[in-house]
Amino acid sequence: MTRQPRPTTKHQNQRQTILSHLETLGVPLSEAQLDNVLREAEQGGWSHLQLLDQLFAEQAAQKSERSIARRIRDAHFPGNKTLEGFDWKFNAHAIDRVQIEELATGDFIRRGDNVLMVGQSGIGKSHLLEGVGRRTCSVGCRVHYIASDELLADLGASLADGTTPKRIRYYTRFDLLIIDGFGFDKIERQETPQALSLLFKVIDKRNARSSTALITNIDFDAWNEYLGDAPMVMALLDRLVERAIIMKFVDAKSYRAHTARRVPSANTANKTSAKKATRRQSKKR
Repeated sequence: MTRQPRPTTKHQNQRQTILSHLETLGVPLSEAQLDNVLREAEQGGWSHLQLLDQLFAEQAAQKSERSIARRIRDAHFPGNKTLEGFDWKFNAHAIDRVQIEELATGDFIRRGDNVLMVGQSGIGKSHLLEGVGRRTCSVGCRVHYIASDELLADLGASLADGTTPKRIRYYTRFDLLIIDGFGFDKIERQETPQALSLLFKVIDKRNARSSTALITNIDFDAWNEYLGDAPMVMALLDRLVERAIIMKFVDAKSYRAHTARRVPSANTANKTSAKKATRRQSKKR
């Protein structure tokens, strides 16, 4: 009985060549993974396109997830706020969910539009823009989130060590720059009077080329009084308002204050416990 030759040599050579090609291309596919896909293809009678799809789909998905995670990490978000975790019912009359969800698609970034959120503290402006920022990271946008006082302090410090041009270039490299808390940075502006003009340079460099989102509790009419520099205010607003999506939450209530009222203070909790203990003692008597 003549033994049939094992038709594996050519197959093994092609298999090793394919693995070598994948390694050269940086595709993290192990020998076991390749064998599993080839086995399923043979058993399922896959077409060539089906085979290629199954071969690379998982690796592509993993690489995409790593890229999104890296962009979110590099954005320096202050917390872990998402749009899914936002309480849309509390200020449903004042906050348009459809408009926020539209921002989260990232289309405004592709257009180079700005976003200005104006409203009192505690209504969730920071939560909303962090949620928008996280979503836009997932569609490939480079995002940076920074508090206004931190930004002004950084720009002011750059004057001392001569790194101002470098810092301005740094803040203009992102697709979306989110500046939070514009209205709480008076100390930084007093310590470094030039900081405001440096902020203008950042906004001016980004204008019409990339998007800036500004969160503030000060309405535009009060900026002259707040900043104390009418020409600079006019120039800054001119750059920000041009091609901007302006969202004013005039009638919104403070969710933070509402939540605080629902949480009993330590004194209240102690008094409540004392009353319950007194009632229990009275019943025993």
